[in-house]
Amino acid sequence: MKKIFILIAFMSFMSPFLVAQNSDITLEEIWASGKFSADYVWGQRSMSEGKHYTTFEGGKIIKNAYSTGEEVAVIFDPTNFAEQELNVSDYQFSADESKILLATETESIYRHSSRSNYYIYSITNNTLTPLTDFSQGKQRLAEFSPNGDKVAFVRKNNLFSVENGEETQITLDGEMNKIINGATDWVYEEEFGFDKGFYWSPNGDRLGFYRMDETEVKEFQMAMYGDLYPEQYKFKYPKAGEKNSDVSIHVFDFNSGKTRQVNTGKEKDIYYPRIQWSLSNDGLCIMRLNRHQNHLEFLLTDLTQKNLGDIKPSKIYDETSDTYIEINDNLTFMDDNKCFLWNSSKDGYNHLYLFDTTGKEKVQLTSGNWDVIEYLGVDEKKGMFYYSSSEVSPMEQHIYKKGMYKRVKEKLSNKSGVNSATFSEGFKYYVINNSSANSPASFVLYNNKGAEIRTLIDNAALQRTLETYNLTPKEFFTFENTNGDELNCWMIKPANYDASKKYPVYVNIYGGPGHNTVMDSFDGRNYLWHQLLSQEGYYVISCDPRGTMFRGKEFFHSTYLQLGKNETADFIDLAKHLKSWADVDAERIGIQGWSYGGYMASNCITQGADEYHMAIAVAPVTNWKYYDSIYTERFMRTPQENKDGYENNSPINHVENLKGKYLLIHGSADDNVHYQNTMEMVNALVANNKQFDLFIYPDRNHGIYGGYTRLHLFTMMRDYIFENL
Repeated sequence: MKKIFILIAFMSFMSPFLVAQNSDITLEEIWASGKFSADYVWGQRSMSEGKHYTTFEGGKIIKNAYSTGEEVAVIFDPTNFAEQELNVSDYQFSADESKILLATETESIYRHSSRSNYYIYSITNNTLTPLTDFSQGKQRLAEFSPNGDKVAFVRKNNLFSVENGEETQITLDGEMNKIINGATDWVYEEEFGFDKGFYWSPNGDRLGFYRMDETEVKEFQMAMYGDLYPEQYKFKYPKAGEKNSDVSIHVFDFNSGKTRQVNTGKEKDIYYPRIQWSLSNDGLCIMRLNRHQNHLEFLLTDLTQKNLGDIKPSKIYDETSDTYIEINDNLTFMDDNKCFLWNSSKDGYNHLYLFDTTGKEKVQLTSGNWDVIEYLGVDEKKGMFYYSSSEVSPMEQHIYKKGMYKRVKEKLSNKSGVNSATFSEGFKYYVINNSSANSPASFVLYNNKGAEIRTLIDNAALQRTLETYNLTPKEFFTFENTNGDELNCWMIKPANYDASKKYPVYVNIYGGPGHNTVMDSFDGRNYLWHQLLSQEGYYVISCDPRGTMFRGKEFFHSTYLQLGKNETADFIDLAKHLKSWADVDAERIGIQGWSYGGYMASNCITQGADEYHMAIAVAPVTNWKYYDSIYTERFMRTPQENKDGYENNSPINHVENLKGKYLLIHGSADDNVHYQNTMEMVNALVANNKQFDLFIYPDRNHGIYGGYTRLHLFTMMRDYIFENL
């Protein structure tokens, strides 16, 4: 009896571990349930006094104390206004935090843009007022003026303002697919990363705004199949080498009621990737970037002069590159308004600099053989600035603070992996979001002395759920390509690994500029998808080839004018390297990617036909001439200038090499990488009598989601992998 009792006790103690070794992940759990959903701090924003922050939970705006984490108050509760049936998606405080602008009934347009019906909630009076007459159409981009007395917004491509309930129409010529005022066109939104095209002056009596004339931009059409007769959705999309919008910059003055155009020069085929007010109400700073995107200038206006259209703004910064210049939101004017902070890769790595308004460099703030990843802000009173960098490793991201003039420096993130940070107003507190390859995100609050105050979210419940499954840890490794470069990779070994066996390999990649897949961070549902393949006996591997980020300009820009060439060579080298492993089945190596990754998978199954035996390409670019002007020309210039670069690296022109299994997947309503790419690939395959597989998701965009769409997609990919690897 004693032995039986001990055995029962042992089995009871071991049962969680026995379950952990026997539980397998299912696609339904990943893509059709919330079982693996992680918790996040939603809508966290510091209040102006820097002692409290707000979060957004179920439509409620909740005020919390940084020092204790306690909920201080519910600032807004939609259930108090049940008659409006509010579906609140976002919120914005006025500067004095007496009012809140609430976005409701939001519908997306493209990647960043959306339309909503906005309400103004008065915290003082507990009243809720529609911003404008909703029957006139939904509003976009609504924003309080700096003193909170006005709200500007865009409706039907025109710019409006509201003050004391009275609406003023600022522009009159807005028209779909012709003129856009106060917002951006498709290509600016997608490639320069913003859709708001108006900006309040510091005292709120002026609006600087974009006017985009799309009239001569060629129109792209997508059939939408939801009705008996499909509707043709039309929008302006400039492809590589084609006509862009004619963009101009204007200033509306509320005191005079007049709009004036800024004289930015005679060149029309040019970009204005950002406009931003300096700390002066008369100084609107305009970034001017040539079409090749290798010459960047900052132009500063003087609005005290009467006829703005006849005045050439002064140039305060000028930078050139032999490749291209990246744009971001780092431009920061110092308190004296005589200096500004900006970043540059002019020394070979992306670093922060301080310049005066004559363009003279005052000091290089960061230096070293690593890249600044993100500029996080400056505390001039204490002479400190904050940033994240790849200083530890290109696969990690850490947070630092450093003296502007004194060379003191402190690393604020104390956990390995990828760290990001949000700071309170005044930099008294900060929250670090950390995750690593095998651990989901945690959110921890610190004070400005680096002392941990408390954990906001640790995702312990998700971690416990993960521990009940048969998971194999993600591991990092490197290999040397034929060019002599060490390339970073990760792998997940097959579950229940046996070194005496040979295993098939599934390579998951992106491979393009703008996104690294080999990072020491948690990959959410994709992590579980890869674990599912591992439990079915596959090696899962990823690699960052030449042209990816955080290893300096030379490595990042090495694909210039030949997008796809070096990356394809590196992925072919990867397959050859894997074949040298004793436990890899050299006849069963496949590759899959989405978007740029789909482009790379298509190149690898054609140009690398001897190395890869199966490829799945989701929403792939198949020839860069089909993609947009800003992105493509940044790396390739135009098809007219660089014909060989376009044609030599297009998988369409290598289909005669195809030997393995090839699955093309696309959404028919992809406004980004057009379905046309896949149709042209199909034409090339048919012309060369090459068999392939194809699946189209009607009316789905580049993300291919909605309802059971993702479950269907990954079920299809799983079955294709099982059948062909």
